[in-house]
Amino acid sequence: MSGTVPRGDNEDPALEILRRVFGYPSFRGRQAEIIRHIIDGGDALVLMPTGGGKSLCYQIPALVRPGVGVVVSPLIALMRDQVMALRQAGVRAAYLNSSMSWSEAVEVERAVAEGRLDLLYVAPERLVTPRFMDLLARAPLALFALDEAHCVSQWGHDFRPEYLQLSILHQTFPDVPRIALTATADAQTRADIAARLDLVRAEQFIASFDRPNIRYRVVPKKEPRHQLIGFIRDNHAEDAGIVYCLSRAKVDDTAAWLRNEGFDALPYHAGLDSSTRESNQDHFIRHEGVIMVATVAFGMGIDKPNVRFVAHLDVPRSLEAYYQETGRAGRDGLPATAWMAYGIADVVAMRSMLEGSETPDAQKRIERTKLDALIGYCETAMCRRAVLLSYFGEQQAEPCGNCDTCLEPVSTWDATVPVQKALAAVYRTGQRFGVGHLIDVLRGVATEKILKFGHDQIKTFGLGADLPKASWQSIYRQLVAHGLLQVDPEGFGGMRLGDNAMEVLKGGRPIQLRRDPEVLTRRARAAAGGRKAEAAGSGGDPWPDPQDAALWRDLKACRLELARAEGIPPYMIFHDSTLVEMVQRRPRDLNAMANVPGVGSRKLERYGEDFLEVIRHGD
Repeated sequence: MSGTVPRGDNEDPALEILRRVFGYPSFRGRQAEIIRHIIDGGDALVLMPTGGGKSLCYQIPALVRPGVGVVVSPLIALMRDQVMALRQAGVRAAYLNSSMSWSEAVEVERAVAEGRLDLLYVAPERLVTPRFMDLLARAPLALFALDEAHCVSQWGHDFRPEYLQLSILHQTFPDVPRIALTATADAQTRADIAARLDLVRAEQFIASFDRPNIRYRVVPKKEPRHQLIGFIRDNHAEDAGIVYCLSRAKVDDTAAWLRNEGFDALPYHAGLDSSTRESNQDHFIRHEGVIMVATVAFGMGIDKPNVRFVAHLDVPRSLEAYYQETGRAGRDGLPATAWMAYGIADVVAMRSMLEGSETPDAQKRIERTKLDALIGYCETAMCRRAVLLSYFGEQQAEPCGNCDTCLEPVSTWDATVPVQKALAAVYRTGQRFGVGHLIDVLRGVATEKILKFGHDQIKTFGLGADLPKASWQSIYRQLVAHGLLQVDPEGFGGMRLGDNAMEVLKGGRPIQLRRDPEVLTRRARAAAGGRKAEAAGSGGDPWPDPQDAALWRDLKACRLELARAEGIPPYMIFHDSTLVEMVQRRPRDLNAMANVPGVGSRKLERYGEDFLEVIRHGD
């Protein structure tokens, strides 16, 4: 066992470390089972949601077992933050990556060889080099932890070819236990991970994928920027959040627009130079209430626990990607929101991108299934959480009560006749025009394009004038989602009839569609006075009592002052969830403070009196 964490003879060493080093009274879910399995020398494949405590599943065994725990991590920022947090808790941790000088790297290597480290974080590229493998051969090894293991799978959403080399660990060090961890992987991805990492015989631990503290919302896209800012102002005006966009240009424009609206917002994408990306990420990590607008290049290495919302202005690539990205909200277990604006253009763009790609047919079929699942999630009238969990093979007994379709049930309507009109417009215009043109035909709008092609003379011209444009957009979006219409990959977004469309068109099949909730325009929303905050705990102060709210703000101010003095992110002092416990418990002395979840012995010694003083002053 490491010299860092001595224990009493009669106490479970893993539980003792959990309580003393990390400050938590008991394990959650299957943590204890996983940790015991690794301590006993077994291999494991662990699927656990973000915020579920994956890191402890290898950190604690590394502290119990003799030698150093080697953690394979894909991003420099993730290594840096996790090592910094471990050192705050008194753990001997270090990393090796390309950001270090030669002398710094040599000193870390010396510490590894001499057994002076409990945990070492390393990138997969460095791990498989001859120099590093030689270092491992000379060092006592506690375990190997392969974080973000979905990166090894070609069916996963973040495939990293360098992960393919990690099977060398088992071949070279067959007696050292390995634990592969990920937050998202369907059955096919799990099988791929096990095969590629030589973990076929490993014990699999699959925790619940449910994140009950996250509220899921999908809104019909109408004025997405104004919808986004309305959502933020009504629910998360002072909170940190992430806004995802598909393109770099949209990231830049959205970040600038949010700044102009008074928010502390920054862009992040691969087109920015590395120093700008690092600076923006550092600002997001170290400050409160920052909004990062980003492509998917941002997020996998983010450990910030108090991200209160994740918003998508464009649909992600799959439900795995969506789950992974939304999982960056509410890692501390406090209320958070996953919000997405979704429209017909998203469906058309995703279908066109897939069908027009040069992806091999076998993979294209899988990607098509994944896209269908994502679109089904967006279009569902059922509990969104149930649909999301079902995708990962988990059944939910009853509706969750914490998603938009539960809180504001969606009605359906008999749309058979309007659907027939919509399909007829596609058929009579030659199955090559986009949705905007088709809606103009149906509503009888004699545009220059309609007159050019003579579409004012066909039978469907004006046949749908009784429905507004938004209703036809909803109908066409759902027809594409249900496969009754297909996007022509060579027709620049043009629509063509799907396999079963003629049956509907000829009246042989009734169609029920969901009725989209009303989307208020800027003018209508302003006239209505906006919406109220949706739930206590979603906004800045999660306290209805003014005295509690004042103490909450004072504790956060104390944390920020200490963090700035030490040059670390505030959450590395204490998580928001620990401050919440302080407000609720009002500890009066160090003994009482020691019982607050998240207050380990090292942090109690360093910060206990500072926070006790704030609490005493507040009373």
